[in-house]
Amino acid sequence: MGSKSGGREPRRGSRRGSRGRGGAPRQYRTVIPSRDAVLEVMEKAGRPLSPKSLHQGLGLVDDTDVEAMSRRLAAMVRDGQLLINRQGRYCLTDHLPVVIGRVSGHRDGYGFLVPDDGGEDLFLAPRQMRSVMHGDRAAVRPRVADGDRQEATLVEVLERARTEMVGRYIREQGLGFLVPDDSRITHTMALLPGKTGGAKPGQIIVAEIVEYPGRDTQAVGQVIDVLGDAGAPGVETEMAIRAHGLPHAWPEDARAEAATKGAHVASAHKRDRLDLRDLPLVTIDGADAKDFDDAVFAEPTKTGWRVLVAIADVAHYVTPGSALDAEARERGTSVYFARGVLPMLPEALSNGLCSLNPRVDRLCMVCEMWLDPQGKVTRSRFHEGLMRSAARLTYLQVARAMEDGDKQARASLGDLLEPLGHLYDVYRALAGARRRRGAVDFDLPEIKVRFDDAGNVAALDPTFRRTAHKVIEECMIAANVQAAGFFRRHKIPCLYRVHSGPEEEKLERLNEFLEAFGLRLRPGKVKPGDFRKIREAVAGEPEEMLVESVLLRSMSQAVYQPNNIGHFGLALEEYAHFTSPIRRYPDLLVHRGIRHVLRGGKPREFLYGRSEMEGLGRHCSHTERRADEATRDAMDWLKCEFMVDKIGETYQGMITGVTNFGVFVQIPELQVDGLVHVSQLGPDYFKFDPAGHRLVGERTGTQFRLADPVAVRVARVDMEERQIDFDLADRPARKRRR
Repeated sequence: MGSKSGGREPRRGSRRGSRGRGGAPRQYRTVIPSRDAVLEVMEKAGRPLSPKSLHQGLGLVDDTDVEAMSRRLAAMVRDGQLLINRQGRYCLTDHLPVVIGRVSGHRDGYGFLVPDDGGEDLFLAPRQMRSVMHGDRAAVRPRVADGDRQEATLVEVLERARTEMVGRYIREQGLGFLVPDDSRITHTMALLPGKTGGAKPGQIIVAEIVEYPGRDTQAVGQVIDVLGDAGAPGVETEMAIRAHGLPHAWPEDARAEAATKGAHVASAHKRDRLDLRDLPLVTIDGADAKDFDDAVFAEPTKTGWRVLVAIADVAHYVTPGSALDAEARERGTSVYFARGVLPMLPEALSNGLCSLNPRVDRLCMVCEMWLDPQGKVTRSRFHEGLMRSAARLTYLQVARAMEDGDKQARASLGDLLEPLGHLYDVYRALAGARRRRGAVDFDLPEIKVRFDDAGNVAALDPTFRRTAHKVIEECMIAANVQAAGFFRRHKIPCLYRVHSGPEEEKLERLNEFLEAFGLRLRPGKVKPGDFRKIREAVAGEPEEMLVESVLLRSMSQAVYQPNNIGHFGLALEEYAHFTSPIRRYPDLLVHRGIRHVLRGGKPREFLYGRSEMEGLGRHCSHTERRADEATRDAMDWLKCEFMVDKIGETYQGMITGVTNFGVFVQIPELQVDGLVHVSQLGPDYFKFDPAGHRLVGERTGTQFRLADPVAVRVARVDMEERQIDFDLADRPARKRRR
């Protein structure tokens, strides 16, 4: 799989134009002032500055320096640190009555601006959405509209989220149009005559945006790719990639740079490192994994255990300012689809030189920890290391040997059984510490898609985590905590992985939901342990998966930022991502910071200042959300494809949502959701009782309540909208009340 998106304006969202997005430092031929220096000069001036005045204030006179500085200033405008006013002067956004954020569109034409600073979302009326699209970054001016609702007026589009659009090709009155696949984009694109690529009506196409929509003009484009018919195997992945603007083609300079790294670790690069090649470090991953970025080892001590978490040393090969670094930053994360992966790094690195493949020398960054019997890390240190993985193990292989006692599996592990036993001992200690601090532990099954030889969906298989998964998870969490503490102690700017507690409004809705089961969160400030108690209360009950999924949805989304506020879900005061630099850009930044300190660097000498980290945090959080949305879209398509030939078949489901127009039902073993419209519930008038989460028949008194088991028949599958309709196959059984 390959790996990547009023009036005419510069294509600032283009791939070549977006180098430096997220506030990351670029490698310039000359040393130019940092972002912090720019902000300091602007603050001291106390007024908007023309480009010439700003360059003079920064001491730049050489044309080369000025050109390099212009690129940095453009990046600061994209990130919302500066704005250019109508006189062409740079302004500090902190001194303007504007809010910077990302646009979230709605299928009904309106939208919201989600502020970078985490404040309340601002409503964008349809007229304000005419010249922006879902995902764009913009500056808006807030105002209070009718009542207390916060609305906003668009001031400027700072960055376009896409340079391409994917959707269906239609023809009307001899003209070609693209109807976006993403319902949050309500702009139909007009296609230039003769630039339709030979597409046929109904086919899925990709068009390059030639003109972005304006207040009075529509988007204009030209077809650059025809993906084919909607039902073709693999088209769902290509649609998701293009619809969400995922980088998917490797720039030639990045590909060429990866080719120069070679296939083996150079002898010169092995020097001055902690040599761990004699220790039986192992990788434990899924059976279909190809990139191995973490290896583990544990041994007992007099007071507990010594644990080594060795992570692929990606930072050694991907250096700041390089072509590989620019592309990795642009991608932000690897994206895992059912049919394959869109990697953050070229496969020569992700599956080759950086991957901790078995029985070959690899460079690594090592977190060495000492644990006591209660699972507390008593001390830790980091090293630049050299390792040789003893084996590439799978979760199932380890689980069969260590949990099921399978003789054949145990025999296949041989001498590794003893160190694996120590790792399980470490896990039990860490899991005990996790329970005591009250961390939330969700355990929802993951759906794996099985394809037939033709590439069509053959089955949806639920997979559950075994203890082997949790062994690795707890070791990684422990190392990530130590990484966060390392940055705090050395006062180095860092991207923490932070997770705030649930918002008050979400908690109110959650309590309304829980009351249907006789449960409630205690009043006052909610702690992670309160969520854990709710989960334990429904363990083994029919509604367990439903309650767990609702609990998960009620929580805030974790983000990356340099301001540490702790991690609510894990009940940790500090947390940073250190353990997956092959597939996450924030981890690569963490490795660079650790290396800087290990090699004697001072905080003021670190390449990244706080303002750079703030921009990178916003960018990496965005790329993570973008990846999640793309994989969810592709999975929804595959679920619909699986159900399309199941029309007329009956399944046992559970009511997961109640509205005035019907009930939503999930088939638990498939995690497939559909709607039973109120007209299909029976010959009666049904009234919606929001407090009781139920629909009640006026004449018969028949009730359809949240979490009721119900038999449904597949009635309709709409591939275009990713929606499934059910009919009622049987009267719902009376639910046993708690």
